[in-house]
Amino acid sequence: MSLNDFLKDYRNLDFDARDNGVVIVTLNRPDKRNALDVATIDELVDFFGGAHRTGVRAVVLAGAGDHFCAGLDLVEHWKADRSPDDFMHVCLRWHEAFNKMEYGGVPVIAALKGAVVGGGLELASAAHVRVMDQSTYFALPEGQRGIFTGGGATIRVSDLIGKSRMIDMILMGRIYQGQQAVDLGLAQYITEGSSLEMAIELADKAAANLPLTNFAICSAVSHLNNMSAMDAAYAEAVVAGVVNTQPAARARLEAFANKTGKRIRPNAE
Repeated sequence: MSLNDFLKDYRNLDFDARDNGVVIVTLNRPDKRNALDVATIDELVDFFGGAHRTGVRAVVLAGAGDHFCAGLDLVEHWKADRSPDDFMHVCLRWHEAFNKMEYGGVPVIAALKGAVVGGGLELASAAHVRVMDQSTYFALPEGQRGIFTGGGATIRVSDLIGKSRMIDMILMGRIYQGQQAVDLGLAQYITEGSSLEMAIELADKAAANLPLTNFAICSAVSHLNNMSAMDAAYAEAVVAGVVNTQPAARARLEAFANKTGKRIRPNAE
């Protein structure tokens, strides 16, 4: 299937496919602050499930309007009056979508602005790189709503900032923003300008890497972190054996050996 055919027939996601294989994916429910309903989660599953095999080199995940994502569509949830079994399967579908992001092997750079709240933070935490602007704020308000996280906050947000801080966020409704959010690990980059523009720059850089190398970085690292130290060491050696001997890498290694490749220099002061 071609990339253009793959990107057809989505309603809640908009796409801008660039010539270098970068695809800008925009949550397009701005009137709902891009809250995640069942239909949007289904589209995320479909897109991230097929991104790698359709030639996507990197993804920028953004939100339409003033906010990235306000989390679970609470109105849909309230109206559905779901049974415990129903909502358990909704949560499992969320996990399917976010696992396809994290483990799919395609770099995902989230361009954050405004609300990154509840399920929106769970979505953002499944991205490999997060860029925030000055309007961005992070929160887990489930405690105040009488509900509990169901899309991976106890896993990924805890991994980013630690169990105690995650509990504090959901228990107290604590909000993080600005440099403090970066220092805690909720985002890796903060910009005075557009988070989307910076995210695109980073995606362009990632897309210039070899696809197999990116697949290892954006899939194997997460798998390795789920293993015991001894199993991870073995699996890392196997992955390195495959990636570090790929024919496409030889030209880059030759450029390094001949001192014609790009040099690694410290950032300018």
